[in-house]
Amino acid sequence: MSEARVIAIIGGTGAEGSGLAVRWANKGHKVVIGSRDPQKARETAAKINETVGRDLATGDTSDNAVRQADIVVLTVPFAAQLKTALALQSGLRGKILIDVTVPLVPPKVSTVQLPPSDSCVVALQAELGPDVRVVSAFQNVSAHKLWDLAYAIQCDVLVCSDDKQARQEVVALACDAGLRGVEAGPLANSVVAEALTSVLIWVNRNNKIADAGITITGLG
Repeated sequence: MSEARVIAIIGGTGAEGSGLAVRWANKGHKVVIGSRDPQKARETAAKINETVGRDLATGDTSDNAVRQADIVVLTVPFAAQLKTALALQSGLRGKILIDVTVPLVPPKVSTVQLPPSDSCVVALQAELGPDVRVVSAFQNVSAHKLWDLAYAIQCDVLVCSDDKQARQEVVALACDAGLRGVEAGPLANSVVAEALTSVLIWVNRNNKIADAGITITGLG
């Protein structure tokens, strides 16, 4: 396990955010569920604590969650990504921000529809500036089985950032979530993971499954 951290998960009441939270809490990390609805955040935290058998999760407003955290994870829909992050910018300075955003445009979520900037995570880094170390990760992990702590999810996590140390820290957190993190280069390479999510959604639908993922071969 990596060093125990305080991880704020913004949008943490949703399936992906809460699923990652329960996996990290199970490994001893403290997690703070951040939400516009702090009561819903507290309810999610209570479910996490019940699942892992320890009081390692709390719920709060997004702003308070960010200020308590060492590392922040953004798990909100694409339409809310930029607005949410910019509203929290002062609390994000000096911290790692793991952005899980995928530029899905309903109703055609199984078709790749990248924004004009190509990568929505690159665009976010440009807006937040160098004081925030943005890392792209976890876009291709299905939330379907995250709450099942006994289930070994067969999906590698592509981790992209312009900050090598930040990449390595997130690779370790992926391991703590029961996944294999793979350093995938600078933040510009995030465009691959962002586009790949729509491909995996299509594969899921076409094959009537729920958790298609990717594995990088040759790593042992």
